[in-house]
Amino acid sequence: MIPSDELLAAVTGTAPGRHGASPRNVLILSAVATLVLYNLPFLGNILARPLVLLSTVAHEMGHGLSALFLGGRFLRFAMWANGSGLAEIDLTGFGRIRQALTLAGGLVGPAVAAAVCFFLGRSGQGARACLVGLGVVLLVVEILLVRNLFGFVFVGLLVAACFLAARLPPDRAQLVVIFVGVQLALAVFSRADYLFTRGVVNPSGTYPSDVMQMQHALFLPYWFWGIVCGAVSVAVLVWGVALFWRK
Repeated sequence: MIPSDELLAAVTGTAPGRHGASPRNVLILSAVATLVLYNLPFLGNILARPLVLLSTVAHEMGHGLSALFLGGRFLRFAMWANGSGLAEIDLTGFGRIRQALTLAGGLVGPAVAAAVCFFLGRSGQGARACLVGLGVVLLVVEILLVRNLFGFVFVGLLVAACFLAARLPPDRAQLVVIFVGVQLALAVFSRADYLFTRGVVNPSGTYPSDVMQMQHALFLPYWFWGIVCGAVSVAVLVWGVALFWRK
């Protein structure tokens, strides 16, 4: 039997003890692992569900961090097992442009998070830094913002997973980060229908969709803003993958 370290080295194109794997091989391995995961009989949907929920976290955090960056307040975060989520934000004093940018921040959030994973995942040490940073941010969110049970449990599990994965050898931490980046990149396309939806229902109520709220703020039809946000997401992903692939 081939020792696990040697097997991983053979697949990723690195030698045991080195501080990074071949970036291209890591990306290919992550894509293959994703393909296998989603096609496992009976278990595929169950195992893939946490990865869908991960994109929900990226989406709602995109809203919240955009609001903070633009001078607003991130008040509350909630998410549910069906993949829906809610970011409650205080936009007092925001004009139409800042409101629209905050809404767009959630729509492009998964793409931005994927690009960050690809950028930092170019090396094992960068991947470890990514996992620690993500763990710290999510821990702060867990303590200050999460206000429903499912969200508290899921975000708490993400925090633990980030800190545990950060303790892995550099090449394995790199594989984790790139795998997560691939999942977030796929979510940009698998959940693209939300870009062209008028309304959304979650356990806390019925709300106009983000693009519908952008229509109210900026007048042009919701589907136009869906196209714009989708195009920006794809451009960000291409940039992130290009940076990673060049390494």
